[in-house]
Amino acid sequence: MKIKVLYEENIKNGHKNYTTIEIPDGDYSIMLDIDYEQRLAEAKPEKKDEVKRCETVQEMFDLLNSKEYNGWRRETRRIDPNPKMKKSNGKRGYIQGELDDESFNIMDYLCTTSDDETRSRDYECEAICVWIRKTLVKKPEWADAFIAVRIDGIPIREYANSIGADENNITQKLKRATKKLQEEYKNRQI
Repeated sequence: MKIKVLYEENIKNGHKNYTTIEIPDGDYSIMLDIDYEQRLAEAKPEKKDEVKRCETVQEMFDLLNSKEYNGWRRETRRIDPNPKMKKSNGKRGYIQGELDDESFNIMDYLCTTSDDETRSRDYECEAICVWIRKTLVKKPEWADAFIAVRIDGIPIREYANSIGADENNITQKLKRATKKLQEEYKNRQI
């Protein structure tokens, strides 16, 4: 028995390229039963009546292929196969890859930050957190709350729930920590 299978890598610009697999003749009922049970388990309760058992292996693979292709098409239908971007060197024109150039990827030209910038930002953030913890050394819970809410951007309610505290308690700690940090920032040695 020959079965045509569609792999995601074989979908190029909307054209399906099938791979043919030859399977020795035999009883495929176990594989068909497992497929039916999986599709039945994935189906919504109101749609379970519509799930049918496939009669042949090719029918099962065709069903899988259509799901795979539809997912691929939904994700990629609006992606321009020949993307263009303005040149970053100040010259007029666009960056464009050749139609048959497999190595061209527009995402290589869209990078907005380098690893050095990200690493530098991480070091700055770490230095700020160290200064906050050093300034609020007598009140580590103030420092933890300030870093979590003001620097990491965690909502007060979520932070309060994560540590098992009251929101008002966290708000008061944040106010006190802010006041203490403002005083210390003004008095810092440069």
